Amino acid sequence: MSKLKPLIFSLILVLWVILAAVTAFTLDSEHHNNEKDIFRTPDDFLTALEAKKQETIIDYEDLPPADTEPAENEVPVLPTPKEAAELPTCLLCVCLSGSVYCEEVVPVITAVPALPKETAYLYARYNKIAKIAQKDFSEIPTLRRIDLTGNAISEIEEGAFSKLPQLEELSLAENRLVKLPTLPTKLTLFNANHNRLRTRGVKANAFRKLVNLSYLYLANNELEAVPPHLPESLRVLHLQNNNITAITDETFCKGNNTRYIRTNMDEIRLEGNPIILGKYPNSFTCLKSLPMGSYF
Repeated sequence: MSKLKPLIFSLILVLWVILAAVTAFTLDSEHHNNEKDIFRTPDDFLTALEAKKQETIIDYEDLPPADTEPAENEVPVLPTPKEAAELPTCLLCVCLSGSVYCEEVVPVITAVPALPKETAYLYARYNKIAKIAQKDFSEIPTLRRIDLTGNAISEIEEGAFSKLPQLEELSLAENRLVKLPTLPTKLTLFNANHNRLRTRGVKANAFRKLVNLSYLYLANNELEAVPPHLPESLRVLHLQNNNITAITDETFCKGNNTRYIRTNMDEIRLEGNPIILGKYPNSFTCLKSLPMGSYF
């Protein structure tokens, strides 16, 4: 009986190995069923194995040459501005979920790039854009924010923003503007700080129809007067560092209506102008707080 135990153990072990092999072969066959690699004879198996080996052989002569290291003093060749303008916008800039980022592009861009349809937000700050043409935004009515801060814009064609019914924020700060075009009526924020605007370059009704405008930034320009007909919606007005020399009872208030209060206005900045605000005490009666500036 003692001699039978090793024999029985060996028989069980052999059966277990055979069962495991059959199971593995079955699983492998099922895995390759879609590739028709089911082997019906030993010859089929050997033929398939040889074919797999041939698939893994690499012909190194067919591989492209490896990139060579640039010379020590070699300067990379960048596309010219003309070539850059011809590149698709989303290669030259970054396009992400309706936003286009073209900030400090190298090489610099000199015109508004062609935008993908349904663009909602454009950030093209600190480039060399010199002009905004009427066609630049004519086919992108989905735009809600345009930021062109820090370019070299000196000209904006009339009607350049006329086909932007959803535009809420427009920044043209740090450019070379001497006059303003007609602005979209749904703007809530307009920033033209650090330009070359003079009063004759701002139409008398430039802001009158902007009934949603809350933030108006016109600091560091050459304005000689506060723009008239400021909308009732206005909360913040920055006019510091201009050439404003005088204001009237109608500038912020209604001189013939002493009960009128400009309820939305929170902040007016007039410091850095050659005006003594203390000379015009009746000009602020409708305001919740006095403008910032010199009173003596």
